[in-house]
Amino acid sequence: MSTQATDTESARDLALIGAGYWGKNLARNFLQLGALHTMCDNSPETLSSYGGEYADVRKTSDFAAVLADPAVRKVAIAAPAALHYSLARRALEAGKDVYVEKPLCLKIEDAEALVALAESSGRILMVGHLLQYHPCIEKLREMVSAGELGELYQINSNRLNLGKFRMEENVLWSFAPHDISVILSLLPNSSITDLRCIGDHYISPNVADSTLTSIRFETGARAQIHVSWLNPFKEQKLTVVGSKGMVVFDDTLPWAEKLRAYMHYLEVPESDAPPTPKKSAGEPLAVKESEPLRCECRHFLDSCETRKTPRTDGREGLRVLKVLNGADKSLRNNGDVQTIS
Repeated sequence: MSTQATDTESARDLALIGAGYWGKNLARNFLQLGALHTMCDNSPETLSSYGGEYADVRKTSDFAAVLADPAVRKVAIAAPAALHYSLARRALEAGKDVYVEKPLCLKIEDAEALVALAESSGRILMVGHLLQYHPCIEKLREMVSAGELGELYQINSNRLNLGKFRMEENVLWSFAPHDISVILSLLPNSSITDLRCIGDHYISPNVADSTLTSIRFETGARAQIHVSWLNPFKEQKLTVVGSKGMVVFDDTLPWAEKLRAYMHYLEVPESDAPPTPKKSAGEPLAVKESEPLRCECRHFLDSCETRKTPRTDGREGLRVLKVLNGADKSLRNNGDVQTIS
């Protein structure tokens, strides 16, 4: 399902649960898509901070009343991760379609329960793995799927910044889910043979500030994910290396420069001489500009309308959660190798 369609008015039947730090971005997008009916938050101050353009949106702190309202058919959850399972479960049990921010929840058994509940009740369950809806990542995924990069060798992801420091979750859980989701989507039919993660904590006790996760796939491809909130500058870069070419996605650059391809980067001689690199500035790839979060919100609304499985459905969220849990276990055990079922 394309996320590049022109905005159209949606049924005004969505309730946003959590209207604060990230919720305000979802509120803006769902409002502009014509879907926002209610905002629910425990903080009256947060709700009162919304201006006149939200005058027609109901504001409440009563989650039970939201679920009991037949006018609300969809629920988007932007609450703390520890609450995702209970809120999503209650919404699904109330017959609502559910979008939940990453991660789907914290425990694998809870994620499995949500997936089973959504499937048995015929409800849409979608996880907010935002990077999957970035037009540049869509283009990259299309190139990989079409075989333009050949056999995938290596995927490197760096997501670095200075702060925001958190106490409730470490940097792995905060920064890595989007990159894990994208990497899994580039190797959709390849299982993970081993996974390890190392890192340490410096600012807050037992809260890792920087981690490096290594994932080996059965195809032989390897992915490395470096995340840190102890870096003096912002870096959001994904490099995909294949036998026929390499592509770099740098989300800190202007739109026209975000995605760049380096094709045929090796000269392979006919003799036994070693290959030689063909260095170049690369070729920028033209991608139509569109706000990734708008694309993601629209995708959820479209999935609810068509009843088609979202790209980042509950099962995809469960797979990402298994990798996160495996990486976290490895981190707590000094980089021990973990297997992912």
